[in-house]
Amino acid sequence: MLFKKTLRRDLANLAGVVFSTLFVIMVTTTLIRTLGRAASGRVDTAGIVPLIAFAAINFLPVLLVLTLYISILMALTRAHRDSEMVIWFSSGRSLLDFISPVLAFAAPFVLLIAALSFTLAPWANRQIAEYQQRFEQRQDVSKVSAGQFRESAAASRVFFVESISEDERSVRNVFVTQQRGENLSIVVSAGGQITGEPDGERFLVLEKGRRYDGRTAAAEFRVMEFERYGLRIDPAMPVADDQSAKSRTMTQLLAEPNARHRGELIWRLGLPVSAVALALFAIPLSSFNPRVGRSINLIVALLVYVVYSNLLSLSQVWVAQGRIAFSLGVWLIHAVLLLIVAVLFWRRVALVRLGWRWPWRRAVT
Repeated sequence: MLFKKTLRRDLANLAGVVFSTLFVIMVTTTLIRTLGRAASGRVDTAGIVPLIAFAAINFLPVLLVLTLYISILMALTRAHRDSEMVIWFSSGRSLLDFISPVLAFAAPFVLLIAALSFTLAPWANRQIAEYQQRFEQRQDVSKVSAGQFRESAAASRVFFVESISEDERSVRNVFVTQQRGENLSIVVSAGGQITGEPDGERFLVLEKGRRYDGRTAAAEFRVMEFERYGLRIDPAMPVADDQSAKSRTMTQLLAEPNARHRGELIWRLGLPVSAVALALFAIPLSSFNPRVGRSINLIVALLVYVVYSNLLSLSQVWVAQGRIAFSLGVWLIHAVLLLIVAVLFWRRVALVRLGWRWPWRRAVT
């Protein structure tokens, strides 16, 4: 009882610290990337916070897998380093006795990872796609941010306004450039209004400004002053519905078992399975030789996770491309890792039963 209670307490304490660290890193990275996209006009500035929240939900399954893996590895590595393992082994415990409490600790993580990857992560991806679609379907002037240059949907105009009213109907100090072939037009105005016509077309009516017409190859421009000048606002470009497999529900993926959907199933099913496999792998990996340093386990663990995750992604791509069968890709990578886990357990348990110790300890005794 004391053995399991002590191990669960150490694992829980480390899991909280590891998850908090990984989550802060993930949110910070997502925030920087989202702010960069907002600054370049690819996302709406008003949707930065929701986009970060949805991205966090999407990344949570991977963060939980890493949290479980690193927590078990660090807790058992510390126990080896502080000679706690010697006490447990001397009291009749074996490395195999750690499997049961580790799996009991991992069970809530596995269930939460499965729930997130099967339901919440696809929902978050759909919300991100909807935000992006709504932004793409907005009118040209609606995308303009005060003090920033914005390109029109047809990529033929560039807008710049100094300020926009709260109802997004009035603009002040407008600068517009329009190019058609070699013809270049520049319009400068003190302000304007957005108006609608009965046929659905919308215009930006500028007031008290100038228009410069010329050619890009020539240095001469014709100047025209105006009291009122109308610019037709390009209609929003139609955006197709999001067909990404990442946004589909599990029911939709199973109802339409094409290659692309099967590839997505490989990834979603692989996340909870990888959590169990990595949790088991961390047990024998925690045993280390003090001569090679304390950080060698973390380096090896990181390399194993990177290779394992990339192979899982590769199997997803191969199934989506039809290069391997779904029945093979769904278990092959996990089976290889579990086989390595079994070999490591066998070696560690066999060495302990034979009374093997590190060579430096024999020399001291």
